[in-house]
Amino acid sequence: MQSGVLNGFSPALISQDRLCVPGLLKQHGYQTACVGKWHLGMDWPKASGSGIVDGGKTVPTIADINWAEPIKNGPTAVGFDYYYGISASLDMPPYVYIQNDRVTVAPTTEKGWKRLGPAAADFEASDVLPVFTSKAIDQIDAHADGAKAGQPFFLYVALASPHTPVLPTGVWKGKSGIGDYADFVMQTDAAVGELLATIDRHGLTENTLVIFTSDNGFAPPGDPNKIVRNAGHNPSGPFRGSKTDIWEGGHRVPFIARWPPKIRPGSQSDRTICHTDLMATCAALLKTKLPENAGEDSVSFLPALLGETNSANRPSIVNHSSKGRFAIREDAWKLEFCPGSGGWASPTDEAAIKQNLPQVQLYDLGTDIAETRNLSSEHPEIVARLKARLESEITNGRSTPGPQQPNDVPNIPYEVPKVETQP
Repeated sequence: MQSGVLNGFSPALISQDRLCVPGLLKQHGYQTACVGKWHLGMDWPKASGSGIVDGGKTVPTIADINWAEPIKNGPTAVGFDYYYGISASLDMPPYVYIQNDRVTVAPTTEKGWKRLGPAAADFEASDVLPVFTSKAIDQIDAHADGAKAGQPFFLYVALASPHTPVLPTGVWKGKSGIGDYADFVMQTDAAVGELLATIDRHGLTENTLVIFTSDNGFAPPGDPNKIVRNAGHNPSGPFRGSKTDIWEGGHRVPFIARWPPKIRPGSQSDRTICHTDLMATCAALLKTKLPENAGEDSVSFLPALLGETNSANRPSIVNHSSKGRFAIREDAWKLEFCPGSGGWASPTDEAAIKQNLPQVQLYDLGTDIAETRNLSSEHPEIVARLKARLESEITNGRSTPGPQQPNDVPNIPYEVPKVETQP
């Protein structure tokens, strides 16, 4: 997946032979569960009984899918013992709950926020956050006694909030005094608080590592959180850009961990980490070594959690924008293979090319965290070094030490796209 996002009917993205976090933990005796939005694709069975729906831009109709048959290659195919959730974001059909590999209620109507599609008659978007919270609490309740008896469990909760549609409910409507988006954030915070309280109630606090994070920066202007900025809060802080962009505002997200007494409360770390690092961190916790073809871009952040200041930093980090523009960071240096945002923010790549901006961007995040001074012309040697590093990681199929691995796709385009201009 090099650009854009999947939709609710997209086919499974994860290769079935790839070891993922839940699969690794299952190998070491964990019970595993997932509650929430999946958004990594799953294979919906055709009504004709042969194959799966194409999952393209055209939304399948109710009649296109055999809703009584199991969905293949979803969460339970990559290591989860249990799943309850929705196939993608809450603004993408189908609007149905899925338990393990089947829908709980077959669609009989159409619903949607901007995107219409098949929906169960009783499915209401405003219910999703409370339902996910309840189902996650049920999983903690179900596994608590076993955990205290030596049967560990892993729970991945992927809330659909505060992504659109923004639907604060009950006492949360109007709670912030700012607007619906702030209300929805408060309701989301409260949901996380309920999960923490459940862990505490079962006496599992000191033996449970809880991680709270997000998948990308905040949604750009025009979304309901605009009123939050008008109230004096900038969700991107000092960072440039937002969701979809190559700049730091598109990728820097909160990362909060709780694990008393291992993690000192209130402590902070400036170590660079990536969500891909969860795999190697779990392996470190288990005191096991990952297979050579697993976690090729994963570096354990366990030392950072434990407050070890002498641990080595991540050697590099690669990310890309919604339009597939790549960047590589090494220590404080970040090289971006696009002239603009690579996403929605201004200037877009097309606008930047018309403005004759440099074809690549190089920033020293140590002195310019807002990415305001492009140093590519001043440090061509750093541009060359970082480009060579990215090429090496592509060739090796990994960014960590180990034997060369094949890539999932034959070519990773990181060069600046050309834009046709009228004479």
